[in-house]
Amino acid sequence: MSSSPTGRSNTLASFALVLAMFLWASSFIALKFAFRTYDPLVVIFGRMLIASICFLLIGRRITQALHYRNGDYKLILFMALCEPCLYFLFEAKAVENTTASQAGLITAMLPILVMIAAAFFLKERVTRRSVTGSIVAVSGVCWLTLLSSPTADAPNPLLGNFLEFLAMVCATGYTIALKSLTERYSPFLLTAIQAFAGCFFYFPLLFLPGTKIPAEFHLGPSLAIVYLGAVITLGAYGLYNYGLKHVPANKAASYVNLIPVFSVIMGWLILGETLSTGQTVAAAVIMGGVYLTQR
Repeated sequence: MSSSPTGRSNTLASFALVLAMFLWASSFIALKFAFRTYDPLVVIFGRMLIASICFLLIGRRITQALHYRNGDYKLILFMALCEPCLYFLFEAKAVENTTASQAGLITAMLPILVMIAAAFFLKERVTRRSVTGSIVAVSGVCWLTLLSSPTADAPNPLLGNFLEFLAMVCATGYTIALKSLTERYSPFLLTAIQAFAGCFFYFPLLFLPGTKIPAEFHLGPSLAIVYLGAVITLGAYGLYNYGLKHVPANKAASYVNLIPVFSVIMGWLILGETLSTGQTVAAAVIMGGVYLTQR
């Protein structure tokens, strides 16, 4: 007996979301690597520029997918402001100040924030178990942050972890807006809008007094920027937007729980990062709290 179109769509959506989480986890590693050589604003602008160039090469598909509805510009602008504009500002400074592993662990807060936003804006019911899980997860994040000590690669983990949390607040607004927009626009088009919006937003920031424009070309960090733009911005966001089109927002957000697992493993394998015993316990508390909210 053949599977239904809906079943196939759900399977593809699940696969797309898992792959998107793996790519997003790898972005913390690539960002950390690129930041060692280039100014964070240069890295983020380069990422948006590479993604925009990729979309321009296939521009016909963008215009074919455009079926604008009056008033949607407000939601589109809000989506783009949340992510990539404010999101990447917070995340860039977060990864600059904390480890890639800890930044990845903070992303476990996204499903909880989406649940709260859905309850507030969409009037979805929140169970007592979910509230308990949220409190446990937030406690774990606070514990993880307080146990963090400054290092050469993470000079201010307290600030970095807080900024990553603010990035997750932006990601929540993005997810709620995107869920509404995917009912009328293709994931491909929405991902392209994000890339172009990011380019226009970050270009003026390159001329700020504190921004260091690179005087030399470094192959490794430059390839990391290309990877962030062509693979992460184009691939991960496209996959996530596709998955969100076919599954509920809270279910799509629950896949973010995979990012901490992937980021800690890759941080250990590639960057040599480690978590102390206390931080490992705190990470387990975070994941346990998130698990309760998703039951």
